[in-house]
Amino acid sequence: MRVTDEHIEAFARLSGDRNPVHFDDDFARRIGFDGRIAHGAVTAALLSAVLGMDLPGPGSVFLEQRVRYLAPVRPGDTIVAALEVTRVREDKPIVTLTASVMNAKGVRVAEGELVVLLRDGGT
Repeated sequence: MRVTDEHIEAFARLSGDRNPVHFDDDFARRIGFDGRIAHGAVTAALLSAVLGMDLPGPGSVFLEQRVRYLAPVRPGDTIVAALEVTRVREDKPIVTLTASVMNAKGVRVAEGELVVLLRDGGT
C-alpha cells in the first residue's frame, strides 16, 4: 500500500486526530521527524486488510491487536504487511499471528501480535 495524503486526511476525519505532526512538515521537523508522518493507525489498518482478505481471510475478526511502531511512515511511503500463524487453539476457532510491516527500503516500521476469531465467511 502506498500511503497518501488522502489516507491521512481520511483517518483524521474519521478519528478527529488532527495532530500537526500529521499535517505540518515544519512542526514535525521541530519535534524530530524528517517531515510529517502518517497516523500509526493508518499503518495498522494494513494489518486489518491482510487479516480480513488474505490470512486467515473473510470472516476473521480481531480479538486482540498489539502493535509496536518502530519507524515513522511518511506520505509517499509504500508499506507491506506480512502475517504468520504462530498458534492455533484446539478448543476454539482462534489463532494467534505475528505481524510485520516493512517499507520499500526494507525497514521494519511496525510489528506485533494479533489474536483472531475465525468464522466461516462462506468462501
